[in-house]
Amino acid sequence: MQKVHCGAPAGVAVTVSARLHLGFLDLNGEFGRRFGSLGLSISEPRGRLTLRRASAARVDGVERERASRYLSKMQQREGLAGACHLTIEEAIPPHAGLGSGTQLALGVAAALRWLHGRALDLPGDARLLDRGARSGVGIGLFETGGLVVDGGRAPTSVAPPIVSRMRFPEAWRVILVLEPAREGLSGETERGAFARLGPMGSGEAGEICRLALMGALPSIAEGDIAGFGAAITRIQRLLGDYFAPAQGGRRFASPDVAAVLDGLAGQGAHGVGQSSWGPTGFAFAADASSAERLADTARRCANARALDIRVVSALNHGAEITDLDQPDA
Repeated sequence: MQKVHCGAPAGVAVTVSARLHLGFLDLNGEFGRRFGSLGLSISEPRGRLTLRRASAARVDGVERERASRYLSKMQQREGLAGACHLTIEEAIPPHAGLGSGTQLALGVAAALRWLHGRALDLPGDARLLDRGARSGVGIGLFETGGLVVDGGRAPTSVAPPIVSRMRFPEAWRVILVLEPAREGLSGETERGAFARLGPMGSGEAGEICRLALMGALPSIAEGDIAGFGAAITRIQRLLGDYFAPAQGGRRFASPDVAAVLDGLAGQGAHGVGQSSWGPTGFAFAADASSAERLADTARRCANARALDIRVVSALNHGAEITDLDQPDA
């Protein structure tokens, strides 16, 4: 996490980044822990908010209703009196598989704590604000960026613990395939889908864990994008088959995103998959020029007309928290 602090500020700005959920590790749970996740912080889309001391309470900008609830809960729990002006200047698209809710919640919580000189408490604040129920990667990535692995949720877990943090190769790029008009599952619909799906077979769960530990992670350490991509693609296929009954019988939520991802795979992209419930898809390339070439080809696909295809980088630092000198206007 990048922080700049110089005494009691008039306000604070927090910038957060989207994340890719590269896959759950254990949807079987027979060892007492369930879920476990691989997550990667990416340079965009991003969110930015400011919180200033004010004469009257006010919340402005996109996602203001959700942000207002987070701020109110935090003020009540921490006993922090005094009006604030919260502005959500930029938000990660919600329900797109990019972790928008967790990043917004932790951004609001961190801003309030920072403004009042309180220490950050990411797991505790996530729990208060109903984030991290299944995946802990959003919490870990808010702190450090890069690639993180969480160890799943046990019955006594406050939040799934982060068990690995790695810097992602700086040269590698992500081809992001977004569908602005479609939303992935969330809330009660998501909980209902998990309840209907039931536990994954132990063989499939074991293979995913092996692919992560003996495939994806050492390939990152050695800069081997082919090995990383092969592991992620196989993980995504296993998870896509598991989630298919909740996605209209498909491995990917969006048929258009799926068609573009198939094209990217055929053109040599690595590690093709869907982030969380989608509809956002992703693929990896070894460098910026290869990624731009792949993205240009994908944009010419007939299925890409309603899609936003962009090249982004991994982000090897966490949220940025910066003091603001100017008081509320």
